[in-house]
Amino acid sequence: MVSCESVRQKNRTRASIAGISSGKQVELVGVDAGCNLRGRLLALGFIKGSIITVISNEGNGPLLIKVGESRLTIGRGMAERIEVR
Repeated sequence: MVSCESVRQKNRTRASIAGISSGKQVELVGVDAGCNLRGRLLALGFIKGSIITVISNEGNGPLLIKVGESRLTIGRGMAERIEVR
């Protein structure tokens, strides 16, 4: 049986990349989206466990991130579906 506290703690370890400040590195936990978006992100190198660096996040509009050796600009809607810790 899973306790409520362990569920709360698990939820605290996950965040959307849209809320991560510029200059921070995070680990990709998952993508909360349909098959099309998950497939597209997988093709771009978004693999569970990957390290993502947020290069620029101004708080609105697109984010500039680094995944592996690639720099990508992603929209805020897409960023809100990418779960990191």
